[in-house]
Amino acid sequence: MADKLTMKKLSLVVASPYFEKVHYAFVMATGAAAIGVPVTMFFTMGACPAILKNPDWRTLPSEKPDTTATARDQAFTANGVAGMDELIDSAAELGIVFMICEMGLRAEALEDAPLRSGLKAEHTGVVTFFHDAGLTGPADGSHIIYI
Repeated sequence: MADKLTMKKLSLVVASPYFEKVHYAFVMATGAAAIGVPVTMFFTMGACPAILKNPDWRTLPSEKPDTTATARDQAFTANGVAGMDELIDSAAELGIVFMICEMGLRAEALEDAPLRSGLKAEHTGVVTFFHDAGLTGPADGSHIIYI
C-alpha cells in the first residue's frame, strides 16, 4: 500500500490584484483550515488591499470586463458562494495566520494604511514567511502556493 500523503501546512502567497484570485485564495485557505491544516496567507503587492481597512478588497479590479469587485461579490453570494467579508471573517476565526509584506506595502504606497479590524496580521518580509512555511528545514509536508 502506498504511503498516504498529508499536508502538514499550507502557505499561500497572495500577490494578484484581481478580486477573483484573492477570493479563491481565501476559499482555499479556509477550506484547508476547516479540516485542521495550519494556514498562513502572505499578502504582497496588488493583493495588499484585501486585508487593509482603507483601501479594502472592494478596490480590487475584477478579471471580468466591465464589472467591479463589489458586483462580483454580490453575484457570488446570490449564487450561494461565500462573499469576501464572510471568507475573511472565517479565516480569522479559523486561526489563519496573516502576514503582509512590508516591501509590497511600500511598492503600492500603502505603508501607513491600517489593517481591517478583527485581523491579526504581522508586517513582515519574505524571509520570515519562508521560515514560517518551513523552508528552513527538511521537507515536512508543507506546501506553498502562489496566487
